[in-house]
Amino acid sequence: MAAKKTITVEQIGSPIRRPDRQQKVLIGLGLNKMHRRRTLEDTPAVRGMVNKVHHLVRIVDES
Repeated sequence: MAAKKTITVEQIGSPIRRPDRQQKVLIGLGLNKMHRRRTLEDTPAVRGMVNKVHHLVRIVDES
């Protein structure tokens, strides 16, 4: 069985004074404080969420 692909994202921007929708996307990704990192399954849904807040997060690792 092949290992699932993962993506590690880090929050680099503050959600303060951002639209409520963007704050909820960050929470959905498991990020709510600066410089937190989460390793998530690399799915189209997760990629879409990252694209919605691309200015607040960065991709640290793809494996």
